[in-house]
Amino acid sequence: MQEHMAIDVSPGPIRPIHLISDYFPHFYPFAEPTLRTPDLRPAAAPAIRTAPQLQPDPEPEEDSDDSTVLGTLEFTLLFDADNSALHCTAHRAKGLKPPASGSVDTYVKANLLPGASKASQLRTRTVRGTRGPVWEETLTYHGFTHQDAGRKTLRLCVCEDPRLRRRRRAPPLGELRVPLRKLVPNRARSFDVCLEKRRLNKRPKSLDTARGMSLYEEVEAEVAGEERGRILLSLCYSSQRGGLLVGVLRCAHLAPMDANGYSDPFVRLFLHPNTGKKSKYKTSVRKKTLNPEFNEEFFYAGLREELAQKTLLVSVWDYDLGTADDFIGGVQLSSQASGERLRHWCESLGHTDHRLEMWHLLDSAPLQFSH
Repeated sequence: MQEHMAIDVSPGPIRPIHLISDYFPHFYPFAEPTLRTPDLRPAAAPAIRTAPQLQPDPEPEEDSDDSTVLGTLEFTLLFDADNSALHCTAHRAKGLKPPASGSVDTYVKANLLPGASKASQLRTRTVRGTRGPVWEETLTYHGFTHQDAGRKTLRLCVCEDPRLRRRRRAPPLGELRVPLRKLVPNRARSFDVCLEKRRLNKRPKSLDTARGMSLYEEVEAEVAGEERGRILLSLCYSSQRGGLLVGVLRCAHLAPMDANGYSDPFVRLFLHPNTGKKSKYKTSVRKKTLNPEFNEEFFYAGLREELAQKTLLVSVWDYDLGTADDFIGGVQLSSQASGERLRHWCESLGHTDHRLEMWHLLDSAPLQFSH
C-alpha cells in the first residue's frame, strides 16, 4: 500500500520508465514487438522533455578527456583592416591542469600559421602561482592583410614558464587553433574555448640546422620558411623640399638568420639609376628581433617626372660582425612593377604632399637591375 501511494504521489520520476523502454527494448525481453513500431514515437517526445537528464550527450566523450580537463582560455580577436593589424587579447584561463599538483606560472604564446614559428611568435607576461591566471594583455601582429586572414590560422598555447621553476622547458599545458578567415574586419570577436593537447610536427630534413633551428622544433613542416617577411614603407613627394621622402617604418615576421633563431636586421635603400652620392641609404641595426621598428626617413631629390622613371630597391639584411651580411628579402618599387608595388609608387608620385603607407611582402631572391 505504501509503495502504491508513493507512485501516486510522485508520478514524475516513475512515469518515464515505461517510455524509455521504447528506446531500449533489449533491457526488457518481455516487451511487445509493437514497442518498436513508429506509431509510438510521438509518445517518446514528452519523455525526453520531462526527463532531459536522460537525453544522450551529442558531443563525444573523448573530447572531454583531451580538452576540458586541460582548462579553457578566454580571448578576443580583432582584425583592424584600416591599420593592417591583428589584435589578440588574452583575458584569462580557467581550470588549468599542470603536470604536477599545485599552482603554476603561465603565459600565453601566439603563432601565425603557416609561417616560420619564431618569426610570428608573440607572448604575454607570466602570471605566477595560480591555475586561473588573468593576463588582460593584447598581442598585435602588424602587417596583417585580408590575404592573411583568408589563409592563416592563429595558434594559442598556454605554457608553463620554466625559468621560474628552474627546470627544463615543458610542453604547453594546452593549445588551440582559430582559422582567421571567419573574422569580420573591424569587429571584435570573443572566444571561450577548451584547450587541446599539443600537436607536434617534425621539421623537414631540407630545413636543417643551417640557421640554427632544431630539427624537432614545432612548426608547420609543409610550409615552414615559405615567407621572408614584410616591410611597411611610406612614400611622399614633398613640394617644399622638391623630392621623394621614403620612410622605413617597420618589418614583420622576418626569416630568422642567426643561430639563436633571430636576426639583427637593418634596411638598405638604393635608387636606380642615380649617379649622385645620395642614392644609397641604410637604417640602423635592430638587435635580436624578427619584428623590428625603425621609423627612419630618407630623402631623394628630383622632379616627380624624373623620379617616376627610376626604381627604388628596398632590401632587408641581417647584420653579422666580421662576416658578410645575410640577405633576408627585398622589394622593388617602380613603374615596371605590378600589383600593390606599382600602385604605391604611382600614387605617391602622382600626388604632391600625399603620404601613403603600405605593407609589401619581401622577395627571397636578390633583385637585379638591367643596365
